[in-house]
Amino acid sequence: MRNVDANTEKLEQELLDLVAEEGMIERETLTPEAALADLDIASADFIMILMAIEEKYGVYISVDNEMTELKTVQDLLAVASRKIREKSDA
Repeated sequence: MRNVDANTEKLEQELLDLVAEEGMIERETLTPEAALADLDIASADFIMILMAIEEKYGVYISVDNEMTELKTVQDLLAVASRKIREKSDA
C-alpha cells in the first residue's frame, strides 16, 4: 500500500510542477488547498495546463462540467490523477 501512496505523491508533485510552469505561477503558492480562483489562472492558461497534462501523460481531459466545477488545486490534481490512473489500468 505504501508504494501506491508514494506513486500518488510523485504524480501529484509532477502535476503541481506542470501547473506552475504552464500557469506561470510560483510553485510555492501551489498547495492542494489553494483556490484556483485565487491563483489568477486565466482560462487560456487553464487550457494550456490541461493540454500539457494530456501531452505528458497521454490522457484526454475534456473541458466539461467536471472541469468547470473545480475549486481547488486538489480538485484539479484529483481529476488529472484519476484520468492518468484509468489510462495506466486500461
